[in-house]
Amino acid sequence: MIKQAKKQLLMAAALAALGLSASASFAKDVVVDTKGEVPYVIDSRAVVARSGNDLCWRTGYWTPAAASTTMAGEFPVGCECDKDVVAQDKCVKPVAAAPAAGSKAAPVAAAPAPMAEKIKLAADALFEFDKAVLLPAGKTKLDDLAAKAKSVKLEVILAVGHTDRIGGDAYNQKLSEKRAAAVKDYLVGKGVEANRVYTEGKGEKQPVTGDKCKNLGKDSGKNKKLVECLQPDRRVEIEVIGTK
Repeated sequence: MIKQAKKQLLMAAALAALGLSASASFAKDVVVDTKGEVPYVIDSRAVVARSGNDLCWRTGYWTPAAASTTMAGEFPVGCECDKDVVAQDKCVKPVAAAPAAGSKAAPVAAAPAPMAEKIKLAADALFEFDKAVLLPAGKTKLDDLAAKAKSVKLEVILAVGHTDRIGGDAYNQKLSEKRAAAVKDYLVGKGVEANRVYTEGKGEKQPVTGDKCKNLGKDSGKNKKLVECLQPDRRVEIEVIGTK
């Protein structure tokens, strides 16, 4: 059932792509390949979903070939998302034929304005240090988030896990993925459809502390000053997108 629902969401890409801000519209030019293997996160509102760094969210189907796939008279999705891998001649929009003399263009109904709310939750408020099991306080915060999701016509929830630099790259990547997955599992348990929640782990690749914690000694979980200083890097960013 969940697998089928997910496939239906992905197939909606033939019409559109979802965006995290009202300004990101690429709507009518977004298409899907003939197999229905959609390379980007999308929905029926016709805007491509983007991360906090304005990068398009890729699905597991993404490949350079999928990004370049198009249909007659349309742009590949990758014209906006991955310009470096799509041939530029595919991104030249054909000139529309002028309406016949005396005819009037049909009015286009305005789409519902998208609502997006981004929430940054400190990982320490959700999990114990170096763990991926939700704390009671973390569950309370997610209860509030689930309630907000139910108050709108939900399109998608994006959950991205981040860690600090303490530990190995591979370990931190896995930890960030587990934390994002724990958030998804909890929200699904609260009634959010599983195919509406997308997760991603960024590991330690996107710190927000910069050089602030540079000279605080050895990178170790036992270095309390460093652990405290790096706290902002340990976070889960959650975005709820829907319409009122």
